[in-house]
Amino acid sequence: MPPAPVPLIDPFDRRVKDLRISITDRCNFRCTYCMPAEGMQWLPRDELLTYEEQARIARVCVERFGFESVRITGGEPTLRAHLPRLIAMLAPLGVDLALTSNGVKLPEMAHDLAAAGLRRINVSLDSLRPDTFAALTRRDDLERVLAGIDAALDAGLDPVKLNCVVIRGVNDDEIVDLAAYGRAKGIGVRFIEFMPLDAEGTWSMDQVVPAREILDRVDAAFPLEHDDGLAAANDGTEPAARYRYRDGAGDVGVIPSVTEPFCEHCDRVRVTAEGKFRTCLFALEEFDLRAILRGDAGDAPDDDEVDDRLASEIERAVGTKWAGHRIGQVNFVRPDRSMSQIGG
Repeated sequence: MPPAPVPLIDPFDRRVKDLRISITDRCNFRCTYCMPAEGMQWLPRDELLTYEEQARIARVCVERFGFESVRITGGEPTLRAHLPRLIAMLAPLGVDLALTSNGVKLPEMAHDLAAAGLRRINVSLDSLRPDTFAALTRRDDLERVLAGIDAALDAGLDPVKLNCVVIRGVNDDEIVDLAAYGRAKGIGVRFIEFMPLDAEGTWSMDQVVPAREILDRVDAAFPLEHDDGLAAANDGTEPAARYRYRDGAGDVGVIPSVTEPFCEHCDRVRVTAEGKFRTCLFALEEFDLRAILRGDAGDAPDDDEVDDRLASEIERAVGTKWAGHRIGQVNFVRPDRSMSQIGG
């Protein structure tokens, strides 16, 4: 019988138990807060981790350290061929298995993903207006995304949530409309503060709509049950602070990454599509797991030794996890990679 998992604790006494795996840097959108309109240099396919390699990292995190959740991200993960095969490889781990998608390919894929073992999904939807949607994503696919959300619901994925990045002067006038859409569909909307991970580097603090303002606008239209403080609505590790509607029509959440960051309770780490391990979206240091998986040191370790090396490197990386990202502070340094290259 394998030994019991040993919880992975970072230097600030936070237990790390949430793994985000980016499986591709490619995307069929060009969202302004994530990617440039043109000129992206995609990773060669042989540099991407295989599904077997990604599943192995996840297994080590679960078996060695007791990780409780795995989320598949991109780029746009549904662009990776045979995605249900990866889901089927991860499902036996018995963790909370989720996916983040822009929804465009879900009309064809949602049922296959559910059958493979996917349980829940977040779909990005930043606007319900075709012109604003097209301006934000640089694509005319709003109807496809809406159809994808319906397909996810029809496939029985639960919960289905919406991710909405709010940018002042762009889509902040749709906050109430998006909340109403979520209420009508029976799905939770998660409003996300605009973060400095845009590829073009044009982010500024005056574009951020604070979570408090978002909540006030929603509350004025659809009264919310109030708690003391944003973090009071959850257990402190979930990034979204959730508030129930007083009329019982579900809930709404805000992710105050900029104005009231949840770094103090952060429990997540990330693996990029080419196998770099990161302890934060804004981390400046990466740790190469692909080199261990592929024996780049020139030796040919056996399977147990590869697992040992992966576990050791993951533990070493978590030992460098910092207290927080420092957005808005004078010592904040933007990462040199955009969101799509890191993994959402």
